[in-house]
Amino acid sequence: MYKKVDQRIRWRLEELVGPENLVCDPEKMADYSHDEFSLHDIRRTPEAVVKPQRTEEVAAVLKLADEEGIPITPRGGATGLCGGCVPVFGGIVLSLERMNRLVEIDHENQMAVVEPGLTLREFAQAVEEAGLSFPPHPGEESAMMGGLIATNAGGSRAVKYGVIRNYVRGLEVVLPRGQVIRLGGKLMKSSTGYSLLHLMIGSEGTLGVITQAIIQLLPAARFTRSLVIPFGDLESAIESVPLLLNRKIMPMALEFIEKEVIRITEDYLDKRWPCAVGETYLLVVLDASSEDEMDRVSQAVAEVCLEKGGSDVFIADTPKKQETVLEIRSKIYEAIKSYTIEILDISIPRVEIPKHVRRVREVSEKYDIWLPTFGHAADGNVHTHIMRARYSAGKMIPLPEKEWRAKVDRVRGELYADGKARGGVISGEHGIGIIKKPFLSLTLDEVQVELMKGIKRLVDPHLILNPGKIFD
Repeated sequence: MYKKVDQRIRWRLEELVGPENLVCDPEKMADYSHDEFSLHDIRRTPEAVVKPQRTEEVAAVLKLADEEGIPITPRGGATGLCGGCVPVFGGIVLSLERMNRLVEIDHENQMAVVEPGLTLREFAQAVEEAGLSFPPHPGEESAMMGGLIATNAGGSRAVKYGVIRNYVRGLEVVLPRGQVIRLGGKLMKSSTGYSLLHLMIGSEGTLGVITQAIIQLLPAARFTRSLVIPFGDLESAIESVPLLLNRKIMPMALEFIEKEVIRITEDYLDKRWPCAVGETYLLVVLDASSEDEMDRVSQAVAEVCLEKGGSDVFIADTPKKQETVLEIRSKIYEAIKSYTIEILDISIPRVEIPKHVRRVREVSEKYDIWLPTFGHAADGNVHTHIMRARYSAGKMIPLPEKEWRAKVDRVRGELYADGKARGGVISGEHGIGIIKKPFLSLTLDEVQVELMKGIKRLVDPHLILNPGKIFD
């Protein structure tokens, strides 16, 4: 179906981006064969890697690939978890790592202009130094801005501040045939035709390559505080969530975390969680414009949680305490990563979380596989980790492949089916990529998938851009 990258194409690529921005050494290209998904089965080494530095170079490379019928896979920080930047058919990997400028922070409009290779860490630091904030701040800080937009990344702050989609005001995009389009701008409103801007956000690099983005910023919160509330069981913890929201308490983040993974992460970091009691914790992160407001909201949270069975309220009200709490929470995946097969990110109505987690436990027992689960309590995004280890006496014990390999697809299928039955979808923030593709029909009906395929064929008639992702 696709042509190979032969010597003639390599010479053309070298002319377009310069020899220093072309990689053809198989050993060096191995780094571009995968993302953060754990299993090596899906890895594919490309035939060439290009690292453009300007939009014009991206356009020229895409035009060449389209004319020659060569598959091309955009790549950012490769922090994805579902194979979204794996070059399934070989071809060319288009790495945006060298398009990494923060072009502008516009204080008057409270917007930033960024290139796709700028990391979240670099962006957040620059925004903070400018006295502003980028509220979503999703996930891994080595992720790049283009990839965050391409997957519509979420994160724990979605309950109050929304996801990436809510902050993208404009995009410069190169289409598969090399045309450059500019969508939106430094605008708060637009009802001018179909929203191609929002079509590109979350399209996983299958419709176009983002080469610049305009991002909405907000004033920085004056005060933040983290509360940790231990509960004897998950149900009581989750039942607190709608009660908090119904009482007009809107946390910046609201997470449920079970005890097992906290203990593992404490040992991994050699740091201590604020409390040892309880089986499930609510982590409530608040922001406020004054100390009085912060104290009032903290008291209201404490009253609700104690009313629903919380055993105490631990307050991280100094920068050091907050840093410890948030670091332990953010490093859970890193602590269990070596034994994690996959992280599911099923999204369901938040009131369904206790029932879904009960189903997770049933599936765990049925297949004798450890499935630690935590997630965003207020937005319904549940992260179940499919593990190749057991948890016993506070330790992870690795399992041989024969004990888990045949179970993985069945576990995925049963949990996805349960999510759908509860009105949910198979991905809230990670995307579909390769890994979730076989399960897409569980969530989307045939009409929706055919509409998506029609859009893909219209924009990318030769199917050269990130082929094999989302659907076939």
